Amino acid sequence: MKITNLIKKDTIILNLESVKKEDILEELIEELYTANRLNDREEFKKEILKRESEGTTGIGDGIAIPHAKTKAVKIPSIAFGRSKTGVDFDSLDGEPTNLFFMIAASEGADNDHLETLSKLATFLMDKDFSKNLLKANSKEEIIEIIDKKEMEEENKLAKKDTSQDVKREKILAVTACPTGIAHTYMAADALKQKAEEMGVDIKVETNGSTGVKNELTQEDIREAKAIIVSADTKVYMDRFDGKKVIQTPVSEAIKNPQGLIKRALEGEGNIYKGKGETSSTSKTGGKNIYTNLMNGVSNMLPFVVGGGILIALSFLFDFNNAGGGDYGSGNSIAAFFNTLGGTAFSFMLPILAGYIAFSIGDRPALAPGFVGGALAANGNAGFLGALFAGFLAGYIVVGLRKLFDKLPNSLEGIKPVLLFPLFGILIVGFVMNFIIVPPVEALNTGMNNFLNTLGGSNKVILGLLLGGMMAVDMGGPVNKAAYVFGVASVAEGNGHIMAAVMAGGMVPPLGIALATTLFKDKFTLAERDAGKTNYVMGLSFITEGAIPFAAADPKSVIPSIIVGSAIAGGLSELFGASSPAPHGGIFVFPVVSNWLLYFASILIGSVVTAILLKILKKDIQIQKVNS
Repeated sequence: MKITNLIKKDTIILNLESVKKEDILEELIEELYTANRLNDREEFKKEILKRESEGTTGIGDGIAIPHAKTKAVKIPSIAFGRSKTGVDFDSLDGEPTNLFFMIAASEGADNDHLETLSKLATFLMDKDFSKNLLKANSKEEIIEIIDKKEMEEENKLAKKDTSQDVKREKILAVTACPTGIAHTYMAADALKQKAEEMGVDIKVETNGSTGVKNELTQEDIREAKAIIVSADTKVYMDRFDGKKVIQTPVSEAIKNPQGLIKRALEGEGNIYKGKGETSSTSKTGGKNIYTNLMNGVSNMLPFVVGGGILIALSFLFDFNNAGGGDYGSGNSIAAFFNTLGGTAFSFMLPILAGYIAFSIGDRPALAPGFVGGALAANGNAGFLGALFAGFLAGYIVVGLRKLFDKLPNSLEGIKPVLLFPLFGILIVGFVMNFIIVPPVEALNTGMNNFLNTLGGSNKVILGLLLGGMMAVDMGGPVNKAAYVFGVASVAEGNGHIMAAVMAGGMVPPLGIALATTLFKDKFTLAERDAGKTNYVMGLSFITEGAIPFAAADPKSVIPSIIVGSAIAGGLSELFGASSPAPHGGIFVFPVVSNWLLYFASILIGSVVTAILLKILKKDIQIQKVNS
């Protein structure tokens, strides 16, 4: 069915009179009712408003698609309305809305109608199509533009069908990062955009902070030529048994999506072997040790972030008791936040150890890992002890798997509920109590005493080092080493280290954003547009925003951001800033001590980075001549 079977001249309003969202909806509903497309005007209005209450239908880019599927619709239709000045429609991008498509679907609408409506939504992704609708001078021209677009798309499909006698090869990808905030989605977008340019079919699953999206099905996996797994944390791998898999850090998909797609198309990668080898032999390399560690860190972070901010709030509510022995618990409100935050914090080390163990030995390793982490916490072995416990528990369970593999099949059911937890906890408990905790406790105590005695120039040097490390590989091992050290320091009460780390991590995207604004002759138009998003990413402590710029011009960008980040980290220490929260960027500034000077340290570091980029980068015109 054609879209113009649903949208007619009597359901088109070229110039909407209303200037408010509610009035716009009313005007479009009235147009449908007047055109005899509705059985019950008020019932249809009720369903339209109900849909808007669940979330705005203003999809952004000046477009809104209010819709309802109800028995109040007599004839499935679309009412089109246009406001050249634009109306505030609570759009997702916050911008005014000009084009309105009110979809009226009857309760018994068949698949043909629904496919037609979804086709319209696809057309609206084409900005030229929307611009043409905005410029149209008559209702006839509106219908002509829609007809022309529909014809173009049908011709494209026809050409695709006739030009492809053989089905295009399909590749799959999975992206995941420890925090699931930035890298995961940036990597997915980079792969999809490059695949589109290369004419390659790709499906990308994201394992982000909100869970798995666009999950790969068994049919997808069966049809795929190869799978790209770009992840710095654990993803479910056994489903890829027998398929060619290319495994890389998540940053590789952001920096070099074309290279990864080419490798997949050329049949590179290793045949992945499922359970039996997944938990043991495949995770012993250095890269996988890092992945196991990051799995623990990513699962631990919510407890540290939530707990740290709650404890900081307890101090804010107890300002009258500053300096007292029970600071943070001097009144009932402060005590509530302190207790709640402390409870969240108490899970940190068991969660860290448990999920490192889980990454190595799968579910049977969780219990030994949790217990090992708790023993590290109770024995004052701290973060370092929990790391030992996690890896110890994971590899002990891998060993127990092999040992108990020789038992009769009739005992298979008792392994995960009895043998693995019993012997795993027993061995981990013995090793932790008598071998690991005593020396690590002494080392941990000594290190904390040393950090507490640092003052003046020594603290500044530490801040310079950690700040610079955050910019070296922007999410890679060096960056994560500094970050993990900062998180561990928060747990030990050394928030000044975390502040220096966060300052160093915020500077790269902020410095680049500033440079793209101030020194436009150094950047392409695409880079200047990308630079705007780096303001948000930098303020949110998402260092990864600098990666595309560093990948495009590493000789200029990497030295510039390292110097700026190091200066920010050093100044943070010099100004005595301290952060109880290991993430959040500007959003946790209210709980950062000396936050105004802290902000100044980040601003100075960003300015230094921008100036260095001005000096080191060539003018874009020169780059074009040399290319």
